[in-house]
Amino acid sequence: MSALRVDGAAVVYRLYDVGYEIALDRALDLLAASAPERVRPVRGEAQALQIRNPPVTVILGHETVTVGDAARPVELSARIFDFGVVSLRARVDLPAEMPWDAFTAFGPALETAPALAASFAQHLRLLTERIAPAVERPALAPQTEDYVVYRLSRVLDAEGRPVAPSALRDVDVVPLLLNETRPLSEAARRELLPHRFSYYEDDLAILSWDNALVVEPRAHDTDVQFILEFANAQLLELRYYDALLDAELPRMYDRIAALRGSGRSMLRNRYAGLLAELQTQVADSTETVERAESALKVTDDVYLARVYLAALEIFRARAWRAGIDHKLAIVRETYAMLNGEAQAARAEALELAIVLLIVFEIVMAFFRPH
Repeated sequence: MSALRVDGAAVVYRLYDVGYEIALDRALDLLAASAPERVRPVRGEAQALQIRNPPVTVILGHETVTVGDAARPVELSARIFDFGVVSLRARVDLPAEMPWDAFTAFGPALETAPALAASFAQHLRLLTERIAPAVERPALAPQTEDYVVYRLSRVLDAEGRPVAPSALRDVDVVPLLLNETRPLSEAARRELLPHRFSYYEDDLAILSWDNALVVEPRAHDTDVQFILEFANAQLLELRYYDALLDAELPRMYDRIAALRGSGRSMLRNRYAGLLAELQTQVADSTETVERAESALKVTDDVYLARVYLAALEIFRARAWRAGIDHKLAIVRETYAMLNGEAQAARAEALELAIVLLIVFEIVMAFFRPH
């Protein structure tokens, strides 16, 4: 394997949730000086992917970062999604015809380069300031998503002749995609790298939880990267709302206990404020999660659709959504219970008032002159 050489780049993604929703048409106007674009997949089979509101892509600039012991030029860009996510990307081109062994060492070094973290933080601040008028309810979430795509334009043998991407076996990509230096068993490789896709003879995509290897000789074809970035943006929304509901449930129980011990009048709904907040929480969570999930829909079983569905499977999107639905069900049941309790309290108050009126009428009857 050490005889193989590769050309290409590595793209580091860091995704942030910056608000409830982003008006993309407004963001386009605010970023007009940077020539933003609304990008869609370019392959013919991309018709099977329905993108309701294509994200905005913009170039942020060029810098130099140190990876290992060498300075590398970096192109920084961003992709903005309408459901509140901003994806920052740092593309680092490889030195021409890098040996495969050196490439597998370069990848992990790039992922942990401290200069990238500082660069991302700076550009996130600048970008969010520029698009602030387009962001509804701006707030930077603590959750982020990191992903790396190793994109190769060609694979060469020792004599410099192109070889098919199929020459890259699972055993060869383990150090790059799984960051394992010790040889893995065949069973472990089969379990950890089950998602391998190829559409043409000269392309390849191998997916894992943290990164992917994409071999694509056509420079303009970034569809697989687009799909993986979209799936990561959707995953971030699921993780954000799962954490939000995790934090909300204990606070909800504490507030219920406090309100029950507040001794407020039976004629007044002591839970009115809490019920309104719970209703808003359910509506916001449900709407945003469904907006994120429906942002890209698959209508046919084609190559890009299989890559997208495999990414969602790797990211355990279904399990995240099930967890959110379970917590939302708890909030809804609590809302129904508190609302029923408030209705019962009002009914008891009305019944007591009626009884008191009847007693009053009886008492007054004894004092009326006959």
